[in-house]
Amino acid sequence: MTTLRQWWSRVRGVRLTRRSGIVAAASAAVAVALVTVLAVVATSGGHRKELAGAPAATPTRTPIHTQAPPKHPKPKRPKPKPKPKPINPLTGGVPSPRSVVAVKIDDTGAGRPQRAIDKADIVYIEQAEGGLTRLLAVYNTTLPTVEPVRSTRAGDEALAMQFGPIDYVASGGSGGELAPLDRSPLRADINDRGGPGFARDPTRPIPYNLTANLAVAAAKLHGPKAKDIGLTWSAQPANRGSRPGAAIRTMVGGTPVAFFWRAKLHRYVRVIDGTVVHASDGARVATPSVVVQFCRVTLYPQDIDSAGNPAKYTHTIGRGKVVVFRDGRRIDGTWTRASRNDGTHLRNAHGKPIALAPGGAWFVLVATGAPLY
Repeated sequence: MTTLRQWWSRVRGVRLTRRSGIVAAASAAVAVALVTVLAVVATSGGHRKELAGAPAATPTRTPIHTQAPPKHPKPKRPKPKPKPKPINPLTGGVPSPRSVVAVKIDDTGAGRPQRAIDKADIVYIEQAEGGLTRLLAVYNTTLPTVEPVRSTRAGDEALAMQFGPIDYVASGGSGGELAPLDRSPLRADINDRGGPGFARDPTRPIPYNLTANLAVAAAKLHGPKAKDIGLTWSAQPANRGSRPGAAIRTMVGGTPVAFFWRAKLHRYVRVIDGTVVHASDGARVATPSVVVQFCRVTLYPQDIDSAGNPAKYTHTIGRGKVVVFRDGRRIDGTWTRASRNDGTHLRNAHGKPIALAPGGAWFVLVATGAPLY
C-alpha cells in the first residue's frame, strides 16, 4: 500500500517534470524566436550594407518601339542654271546651219516687185548715184532664188565685213566699185565674171531680170555661218524709255522711205507712194524692227554713171545717231562700230543695248542731216 509520502513525491515529481517540460519548451520557443530575430536582424543589416555599397538599381521599363528619327540627308548642291538656248544672231530665232549670203538687189520701180526680198533676215537700204536707193539683203535662215540682182557698190565691202568673210553676190560693177571687194576676204560671186547660180528671167527686161540661186552660190563658195554682229534680240515689249512710233518717214538720198506699224501683223510694212510693197509672190514686205541709222555719206568719184552722177559712199564704221522702231514704239540712241570686223552696237540714252524684236530687221542708212518724221 502506498504511503502518503510516496504518493506526494510522485505527484510532485510529475509536476516538476511537467513544469520542466513547459519551461524547456518555452525556453526552446524563446530560443528559436531569438535566433529568428537575430537572423532577420543580421540579414537586414547585411542587406542595408549591400544597398549602401551598391548603386541604386534602375527600374526596369518595358521598351517602347518607336520609329527611328530620319537621317538628315546631305544638302544637295543647287542645280546649275540652264544655259540659254542658242539663237540666230541675225534674227533672234532658231540658228541656221546655212551659210550667210549677202546680195545686191535693185530698189527702183522698174525692179519691183522684188523676188524673195521678204525672205531676207536683214536688209539695208542705202544710197546709190542720182538720189536712188539699192538694197543689200542678207540671207541665212533660207537661201532662195532672188531677183533682180544688181551691181556692187564700194561701201558694201565695209558693210558686209561685219558678218565675216561671207558670200557676196552681185551682177558686176565698175572697176572703182569692185576694187574694195577684190581687196577684201569676202567670197565674191559676180555674174560678169562667170560666177555660179545666175540666170535670166525672160519675163523681165535687162538689167532687171538677173536672178541668183543663193543655195547654189553658197554650195560653191563655202562661206561661214552666222556670227554675232553686235545686235541684241528680245521678245519683251519696248516700253521703258520709248515713245509712240507707229509711222516712219525719212529720205535716203532723194528717195522717200516709209514704214507703218500694223498691230495685227506685229510688223512694220514698207509703203511706197501710199501703197504697201509686196514681193513677187504677193507676200507683204514687212519686218518686226526698223533701224534708222544716221551715217556720214560722201561722194565716191571713182564711179560716175552715164548721166554724170557720182556714186555715194555710206560710212557704216564710226558712230552716230540711231532710232529703233519696234512694237509700234521708237527708242532713240546711238550706234557704234569700231572697225570693219566689228559689229554694229545699238544703245539707248542710258548706254544700255537696244533690243530688236526677233524675226529680222531692216536698216535704213540715212545721211546725218536726213529728216525723220
